[in-house]
Amino acid sequence: MNVGILGWGTVGTGVSKILINQNTLISKNSGIQLCVKKVVKRTLPASREGIELPADCLTSDPAEVVDNPEIDIVVELIGGISEAHSLITRAIQNGKHVVTANKALLAEHGGELFQLAKKHQVSLNFEASTAGGIPIIKTLQESFTANQIQSIYGIVNGTCNYMLTEMNERGVDFADVLTDAQEKGFAEADPTLDVEGIDAAQKLTLLIALAYGVNLSVDQFHVEGITDISQQEIQYAHELGYVIKLLAIAKLTDDNRVEARVHPTLLPERSLLANVGGAFNAVCVIGSAVGPTLFYGQGAGEMPTASAVVADIIDAAKSIQWGVSSPISQAWLSNSETEITVCSIDDIETRYYLRFVVIDRPGVLASIGNILGNHNISIASVIQKEPHGTDTVSLMMLTHKAREKNMKAALKQIYTLEVVKGDAKLIRIEEEVAF
Repeated sequence: MNVGILGWGTVGTGVSKILINQNTLISKNSGIQLCVKKVVKRTLPASREGIELPADCLTSDPAEVVDNPEIDIVVELIGGISEAHSLITRAIQNGKHVVTANKALLAEHGGELFQLAKKHQVSLNFEASTAGGIPIIKTLQESFTANQIQSIYGIVNGTCNYMLTEMNERGVDFADVLTDAQEKGFAEADPTLDVEGIDAAQKLTLLIALAYGVNLSVDQFHVEGITDISQQEIQYAHELGYVIKLLAIAKLTDDNRVEARVHPTLLPERSLLANVGGAFNAVCVIGSAVGPTLFYGQGAGEMPTASAVVADIIDAAKSIQWGVSSPISQAWLSNSETEITVCSIDDIETRYYLRFVVIDRPGVLASIGNILGNHNISIASVIQKEPHGTDTVSLMMLTHKAREKNMKAALKQIYTLEVVKGDAKLIRIEEEVAF
């Protein structure tokens, strides 16, 4: 079975290493014989430590992969959207099975590409698009088919998790830890997609599509990154017994709607998700039959991601060799028939952490508390920090569960108080995570 690889960067190199160096093992375990036929790299010649490719295997022309009748499986690892979309489309039209790790592409064009794959009776596999080496896509697509997925909680962006871990453990601020992450290769030169929560949101759209059959775009739900998380919030959260994590959350509500959101979240320090450190990822899935499950592992990097890509290649090869079709996600094929709709962020109910900067004078707490109470928001606890040479103090509150739209309305009124200086820091709390 001949494989063509588009892109020979970090992950593409890892895929080549596994396919060549572990070829005998793959054949023994799967009954599939795989051969790297062509690898596209824009700049030639190329060499990679730990891998040797024949000179005629390397090319700078993608057409030698997508239009090559000798190639059975095309692996897209060039990233981006426009060119990747064009090449995958051509490959499918040419009857080739496709493997991709491109979450951004699928988040934008998944419906179209899966429809095309169905038309041409080929598979489009994408395990490596979410959580790197963690087999969460296959789990939702196959293992949990008989489960109604009740909720998903995911730490799915290694950059943000590394940064928040460092802020929590070393006491450094956001700017310094971002520079550190960039120097160590955990963050891109332009980290916007990561730190603004967009990368995590793109991954969440794929998980929601598989779990609930709803095809969303990232602009249809609340997405919030970690750029406003200060060392102050990290420390106050710790004092209250919490850790801040960037969570991708999906829940099925009682009225058959999907609650989807990405934002910094306070988790109890004792929870397993709160203790997922560094650049690692973890996804908690709660199913109607299986109950709570937890998947943990490396969410990025050469070999973990390559491992997921190769698993997809083997699945595609089995489809060809044995005539067993890989499952095409029904999410992108039947979205118009689904009865599930998306829940607005205004309709969610959760607990909240609030921090106000207020003038230190009698009656401030009562004024804020009255407004919250008038909007059906109950205060669970209050902490006030001692003033340090100024007339303002930090006032922290934890609330009981409240509706988001009520919180927004209350804060709008609170901001009109003369004693409140600037906007509050608001972080949502998730106490009911199974792990």
